[in-house]
Amino acid sequence: MSLRINDVAPNFTADTTAGEINFHEWIGENYAIIFSHPKDFTPVCTTEFGAVSSLVPEFKKRNTKVIGVSVDNVQDHEKWKRDIEAFSGSPADFPIIDDTSLQVSKLYNMLPAEAYLPDGRTPADSATVRTVFVIGPDKKIRLTLSYPMSVGRNFAEIIRVLDAIQLTDGQPLATPADWTPGQDVIVALSLNDEQAKEKYGEIDVKLPYLRFANVSK
Repeated sequence: MSLRINDVAPNFTADTTAGEINFHEWIGENYAIIFSHPKDFTPVCTTEFGAVSSLVPEFKKRNTKVIGVSVDNVQDHEKWKRDIEAFSGSPADFPIIDDTSLQVSKLYNMLPAEAYLPDGRTPADSATVRTVFVIGPDKKIRLTLSYPMSVGRNFAEIIRVLDAIQLTDGQPLATPADWTPGQDVIVALSLNDEQAKEKYGEIDVKLPYLRFANVSK
């Protein structure tokens, strides 16, 4: 069965470029993002790791740890990091998991349980390992995104989604289509108009069931 929103993210212990980690302990009280890859030294994934490298300060501002997964070993990861840093101009300052055993890829349902990697494999053999998971401090999955091999991930969108998740987490709020930080948000129907005004100030009632407030003031 696929992992769903609000499922507890499977825990694991694995070798990484930052040493052995227990995933839940590594997350601690932070948010976390796993972004997975089918193989080291691949063109699209190199650009993606480069994008994440340049965004590490932005993730830190949001109390968020990032960790990569690729179904190759730590030694290859370390060599690949040099290419990533040369391409992006930023250090790849986050762990990359050694998933040669496919443990993480299978735990997170990116590969079927019976999958194995043949000798001389190509990225196509593990093409389904192209997923992003956003995980909360409670270790629950907040978001999943899966991409085809030919489409590079939009990490500006992942930052936007992270902002939306953190703004609405545990609050009677939701973000509308195409929301960006600073814009009005939707007040949940669990609050009546008076409760909404008391909590958020003036509200903009578009429809009886669609009410906006600005919580960035």
